[in-house]
Amino acid sequence: MGAGVRDNHNDGANADGRPFYTSLFFSRLADQILLFLVPLVVFETTGSVAWSGIAFTLETLPRFLSFPVCGALCDRMSPLKLLRISQLYRALVCIAGVVAFQWVGGVGWLIALSAVCGVLTTQGLMAREVMLPQIFRQHRFEKVLAHAQIADQLGMVLGPLLASLLLRWMPWPMVVGATAGFFLIADGAVTLWQRQNVVTLAAPEAAPGHWAAPIRTAFAQVLHLPGLKAVIALAAGVNLVIGVTLATSAAMVTGLLQRTAGDYALLQTAGAVATVIILLFIARTVLSLRTLGLVSYSVMLAGGLLTGLAGNFWVYTTGFLLVIGFDKMFNVYIRSLRQKLIPPRDLGKTTGVIVMLNNLSQPLAGLLVGVFAGVMEGRGVILGLAGVMGLIGILVAWMGRGE
Repeated sequence: MGAGVRDNHNDGANADGRPFYTSLFFSRLADQILLFLVPLVVFETTGSVAWSGIAFTLETLPRFLSFPVCGALCDRMSPLKLLRISQLYRALVCIAGVVAFQWVGGVGWLIALSAVCGVLTTQGLMAREVMLPQIFRQHRFEKVLAHAQIADQLGMVLGPLLASLLLRWMPWPMVVGATAGFFLIADGAVTLWQRQNVVTLAAPEAAPGHWAAPIRTAFAQVLHLPGLKAVIALAAGVNLVIGVTLATSAAMVTGLLQRTAGDYALLQTAGAVATVIILLFIARTVLSLRTLGLVSYSVMLAGGLLTGLAGNFWVYTTGFLLVIGFDKMFNVYIRSLRQKLIPPRDLGKTTGVIVMLNNLSQPLAGLLVGVFAGVMEGRGVILGLAGVMGLIGILVAWMGRGE
């Protein structure tokens, strides 16, 4: 059990979540700055949509591949300890990346440090995923998720805008150095939360047997638990459109639509604001899981089609806001459904495998942009992947009728 979280019979009913959500906010703020910098700096350096897509793949693939291992660790070690490690080590990696750039040079250091921070971000995300239902037991879980994602999205609101402002005053290595400070603030907020609250966290499992045994258990759950395969397929379809939107947005806005980097930052910020509004609605309204899933999937599909067909900035903005804004509604649907389907003792390991399978389609989308953007332009790739998302939704609905 992590220090500061005492083992007693408190059910978390009196837990003050504000420092915990503050930690999530600053962690996301720093992570979003890194995600914003990579495609923009690469595109500005190379002038290539294809290289921007490849950089997005190199940046995001490690964070998604690491989900099974990070999830298994959360069942075997204190998730609070893993959360602290995630935040402190990301600060150190940012500092080390800046030092390496000053010594050797090259934009590759930005991609490398973002990839390493991405793996550590995965560990932090999985630790919070395991902790949330334990430390806020008295609340409806959809409401807890909505509040957590509001903190997450507030970080996304300020992240692109802050990165854009900082880039006006300093080169990107100094911006990366500033993100190290935000990671340290996030860790300080967790420390404050530990001191203010007495909550119970489940004791980690013993770790006998082969190191791969938890991952084998997780894959067995995916194969045999009813409903999980359909959830994975739908999430993979959503993440194809999310991935292609994120991988092409810098190039679409600053290149094909001929807008400024400031416009790109404002677009990212507007997407996060839209998400916060939607999450506030979810936190204050009781909707069935089926309604959350159906509405979010359909609206995101429409948004993907709009971004692919857009001939001007405002049409693209509409599509972008629909995709980014309703992604978190779908995320609340998926995470709530996982809590109902997966046994608590296997939550970390199984969620890790599921999230990896769900999100591999994001770097795949970036890779497809890198391979086909020169032939089809960004619009063609976007429309093609939106079509795949629509087909997945139809197949899952059709198969569900037979159950």
